Order: sequence, then structure tokens, then C-alpha cells
Amino acid sequence: MAEYDYDVLILGAGPGGYVAAIRASQLGLKAGIIEKDAPGGVCLNWGCIPSKALIHQAELVNSARDLEAIGATVDLGKLDYGKVHKKSRDAAGKLSKGIQALLKKNKIDYISGTGAFSGPHEISVDGKKSVTGRNILIATGSRSRELPGFEFDGKKVLSSREILDLKKLPGKLLILGAGAIGMEFAYVMNAFGAEVTVVEMLDQLLPLEDHDAVDVVAKAFKRYGVKTLVGTRAKSLDKKGKGVKLTVEKDGKEETLAADMILVAVGRAPNTENIGLEEVGVTTEKGFIVTGDYGRTGVQGIYAIGDVTASPLLAHVASKEGEIAVEHMAGHDPVPRIDASLIPSAVYCEPQVGSFGVTEKSARAQGLDFETALFPYRGAGKSVAVDKSEGLVKIVVHRETREILGAHAVGLNATELIHELLLARKAELLPEDIATMVHAHPTISEAVMEAARAAEGWVIHA
Repeated sequence: MAEYDYDVLILGAGPGGYVAAIRASQLGLKAGIIEKDAPGGVCLNWGCIPSKALIHQAELVNSARDLEAIGATVDLGKLDYGKVHKKSRDAAGKLSKGIQALLKKNKIDYISGTGAFSGPHEISVDGKKSVTGRNILIATGSRSRELPGFEFDGKKVLSSREILDLKKLPGKLLILGAGAIGMEFAYVMNAFGAEVTVVEMLDQLLPLEDHDAVDVVAKAFKRYGVKTLVGTRAKSLDKKGKGVKLTVEKDGKEETLAADMILVAVGRAPNTENIGLEEVGVTTEKGFIVTGDYGRTGVQGIYAIGDVTASPLLAHVASKEGEIAVEHMAGHDPVPRIDASLIPSAVYCEPQVGSFGVTEKSARAQGLDFETALFPYRGAGKSVAVDKSEGLVKIVVHRETREILGAHAVGLNATELIHELLLARKAELLPEDIATMVHAHPTISEAVMEAARAAEGWVIHA
């Protein structure tokens, strides 16, 4: 039997790769991980973590303004966005060092450099040395997708990575794309004083979320002064002179929008180029690696997880897929599979949005026999007490079986709140189980209880 340097060799140390490495070590597999950037990947270094640090500071700024309602005077005139940027980078750096410590604790070899296949069980690092693995796990992640005519230049046309590295705010900012990334940055930049316009080709903000939840967000953004254009197609971008000019079209009419910069946030592209996939016969479709159960590719011993595959491009999905892949390598039986209906989504603008499963629109498109139950935050005493009464909890329920098909929360702590409903769905509980469970008072989670009671026809506080 051939001898290999590692039982599992992982290409990429993002949330999929490093979690897979740690789980492999726990299972007794010798693991090595190759990474060309810092541990933690895009999510930790240039995505989830630094952006949430910015969002937290944006909330502090907005809270300072709220103090005026009780007579306080807060001087934000000396606000230094450079210091805001530094705090976000400090958060990312601290956690990246934490990942390094975890890898060391679990006796995982960390190999710094750019890796590419030089054989079915071999990775060449920086074109110099080669490392071998009985199994190889591809976890190279994704990058911001570029549009023709809107190529990133890091100065006027920004990706999500480049806007995270701004040390000075633009006066006016255009954002192309109203998904989670676009809306989160719209909230941040508006809070710190930029004039923001969001352009979305589809007919609603946050196109993947339920329309009732999105309505709450849309009203909040209008109140903030963020201009949003939905059902609007970007046609061309002029970068000549100072700033940018974006030509858009809606209902057959063109309009030109001017700003200092534009953030293009229209999705992600998989990092599958230049890693030698053709060398070993790994198949791709539209750039994504084709995988079967447990992340297996069509080549024996080669697995792929996370954003390089066609699964939802979310950090928590990559982490779980990494765990499943190495559990399969270790011979676990049975190995769990991911249920797509149990994957939570989280958007961290203010108000937050948390969801899983079907929306009312998708349930109707699928021909499901369903009904919905909704409870507004304003009916929960805690939300009124803390002056955060905008929001709602909505449950989509199968009419006959009473199974929870999906749930949606928008408002204070919605990204945390949604997990009570998600756990109920996973445990095959019904709305009546939540409705009859005693919830502490006053809490925002009482809105979940009341939404479940609404589904059962006996809501109390609405």
C-alpha cells in the first residue's frame, strides 16, 4: 500500500478547511492543511467577521444618536472611520491567530503557500515541494463575482473585500446588488454618514427572503435615508473623471446615478481555476466542482466542500460539509447528510433577518398545501421596552400535517431567534409544542411562542 504524508490533505484553511482538519484530527486521521493567505479564509479575514465588527460599530453610532431622545448630546463630529477600520481588522487578526492555535493544539501541520494538484494524491506547493495525501479535500472557497464592464479596480469599483479595507468613507456610494452583502454594507456606510443608493435587478430587496420580512427591512432603510431601486438593471458604468456614473434602466426608462465609488455585490465565483483540477480529472460545471454524497468528486480519494461546490455559499454550510467529508474518510457509519431545508440564513443589517426553509412565495410555487402564521414584534413587551418594536416572526406550516416548512424572523436578534424554530423543525416538533412551552417574560422569544400560537389559532397578544 502506498505511503502518504497525510491521511487527509486539505487545500484551503477557511471555515470549511480548518474545521475539517480539526475534525479529522479528532477522528485519529493525520491532517495537513495548505493555505496561501491567513488562516480562517475569506470569511474570517475579509468577510463575516470584519463586516460584523463594522456592523456592531455602526449600531453604536446609531445608538449614540438615539440618546438625543432623552436629552443627551453626543458629538460625532470627530468620528474617525480609520479607527473603525482598525477595530474590524483587529477582530479578524485576533480570530485568525486563534485558528492557528487550534490547528497547533490539534497537531495539524499548517503549510503556507499556493497549492495545486500534481497528481491524484499529490499537491505541489508554490511549484516547488510536493505533499501527498491518501485523501485530498478541496476547500478553496470563493471570491466576489465580477461583471463585464464593472471590473474591480480597488479605487472606484470595489468588491466586498476592498470595501472592508477602506480607511476613509466615500461621500456617495452606489451598491449593485441587494443581497445580504449589499444590504449589510448599505447599513454600515449609511450609519457612518455616506449617502447610499442600492440597485437591485430583481423585484425586491434581499430576493431570497420572505416578502413580509423584506417589507420591514425596506421601511427601515427608507427611514435611514438609504435610496433603494428594485426591478432596476445596471446597463453601463463610466469611470472617467472624478467618481463613477452608473446608467440604470427601469420600466424602459434610463437614469444616470453619480457617486464617488460603487460596490459590486452580485454573488460569488468559485476558486477552482489554476489548482490543477484538469490534471487529475475532477469535473466542474459552470466553475463549480461536481460532487456526490459526502463531498466526493468523481475521482477516488478527492473530495470538495463549501463554495467550490454548488451548495449554498455560506460559511456554516462549508464547516458542516467539511465535518461530513472527513467522517466519511474515517469510515464512520452512518455519516449524516445535510438537509437543505434545515440550513439557516442570516442577514445582519438592522433590522436583522433570520430564516430557513420555504418562503410563502416558494411554497406556493411548489404547490404545497400550506398556511402562514405571523406575529409582530410590537406584541412582545420586551421589544417595546427596549424601543425595538419593528419586526415580526412568520411560520409556514403544512396545513394537514402541521409540519413546520419554514420560518422567518426580522428585527432585534432575529439571527439568534430563528434557531428555536429551526431546532423545533429538526426535532420534528409542531407549532403546538412551541405554543404550549413556557417562555420567559419579557423576552423577544415570546414572539416565537405567539407566532406558534397564531398557527394554532389562539394567539394572545395580537
